[in-house]
Amino acid sequence: MFLRTEHGLDQGSGTGALSFGRVLAPRPQSLADKLRERFPDFDPVPDLGSRIGSREWFRGVATCAALCTVTVMLSPGFSRPIHAASPAPLSGSDWDDARTQSISALALGSNTGAHMGATNLVEPLADTPERPIIEKTALVGRGEDFADVLLRAGLDKADATRTADLVGNAISLDDLKSGTRLDLTLGRRPAKSQPRPLEKLSFRAKFDLTLEVSRGDAGLSLTRIPIAVDHTPLRIRGRVGASLYRSARAAGVPASAVAAYIKSIANVVPMSSIVADDQFDIIVQRERAATGETQLGNLLYAGLDHGSRDVQLMRWDDDGRTSWFDPKGTSERKGAMMMPVHGRITSTFGMRYHPILHAKRMHKGLDIAAAYGTPIHAASDGVVAYAGRAGGYGNFIKLKHRGGITTEYGHMSKFAVHSGERVRRGEVIGYVGSTGLSTGAHLHWEIRKNGRAVNPQSFSFSSVERLAGSNLREFKARLRRLLSVPAAGVPGDAEEDAG
Repeated sequence: MFLRTEHGLDQGSGTGALSFGRVLAPRPQSLADKLRERFPDFDPVPDLGSRIGSREWFRGVATCAALCTVTVMLSPGFSRPIHAASPAPLSGSDWDDARTQSISALALGSNTGAHMGATNLVEPLADTPERPIIEKTALVGRGEDFADVLLRAGLDKADATRTADLVGNAISLDDLKSGTRLDLTLGRRPAKSQPRPLEKLSFRAKFDLTLEVSRGDAGLSLTRIPIAVDHTPLRIRGRVGASLYRSARAAGVPASAVAAYIKSIANVVPMSSIVADDQFDIIVQRERAATGETQLGNLLYAGLDHGSRDVQLMRWDDDGRTSWFDPKGTSERKGAMMMPVHGRITSTFGMRYHPILHAKRMHKGLDIAAAYGTPIHAASDGVVAYAGRAGGYGNFIKLKHRGGITTEYGHMSKFAVHSGERVRRGEVIGYVGSTGLSTGAHLHWEIRKNGRAVNPQSFSFSSVERLAGSNLREFKARLRRLLSVPAAGVPGDAEEDAG
């Protein structure tokens, strides 16, 4: 910034400032400066928005009209377009020269740039040599025939059919999972127009079995390669914390095993009575292959350190039916209904002051507070009569059971079933949310008999089943083996973080 004085001096700061007291050289006066000095009140472009109707305003309108007229007169008009010459497309040697200076995408072959011509040192080949063997991989597609996979990999029809027959004699091809990887080795072919013969095929057919097809003097043959598998179950113990489901999942229990655990425990103790300091004890099937893979299976044992009363239940399968028995071989099923979710009851059946409507109204069910997204289980076997939005209930499901009984579930975050679907006791039908008239994540659960709401806490039946004889002896021996399995190491803060 500079300050110009009457004496032609500049005073200021900065690297470009003149030193104090230096006289500026006189600047020659331009024509515009002379006109501005001669006619100080003349404005060639007056503001048409001010002093409307004055001489300056009319002069500005005339100037604007004159400029517009000149522009229209100089324009070619809409009916007289200006034709410009476009360059002719390149061809021949001109096109080749242009390509040497351009860049082409890899997707189009990237065949641009300058190419060197062949010299006398280059000798054309009568035939290109082939690799003696080729190693390839192929994946089994969903619903794809095994022989078609081999044909797609480059085998001829005879080798593909023979290989499929050999593998089909060892395993059921229908049981082969989609995504199974096939490692193939193809040999030298007699002519380029013919497919390569199969030299070797190897793949993991089952968790404990690898199959290998190889070519020998007698043709293709199959070799079974068993894989050693350790069937020691996996035992996980931990603290319930604020959410039994989340604590068990954080400790490494599969989601399906946690759902089965909650379903079995709910038959013995009310889920609402489980507190944060209780300890869960879960044993699931586990298979560990010698090659390092591990897969987990069904829940085998469900234990709960529940204050003065400990729960111990072991899975027992008989004629395709799964039951849970205590160490004495007794299965006590309490109530025709089970609590649909593990949580804290915040509002019971009866008259109450509505927290949103601010009025005293009849509360026709139970409000069970639980973490957002906690699975909701069917209280009993039934049919989904309705699944959708229902006013203040938000996302709502209605199950129809025998004897004119229905159960209703409200404020859900999302559904896991649809209308008309049959569900079994303990099956996941949705997840806890806060839709509709709700002040927080919870489940509103109602039971109706012949259309009339009843208190869910008074709706209960019992049934008892006992093992005897050889079944009881086998059951106790199996339980002893399970309880001898040591608990797996769990990160020290897994349960705390989950809670």
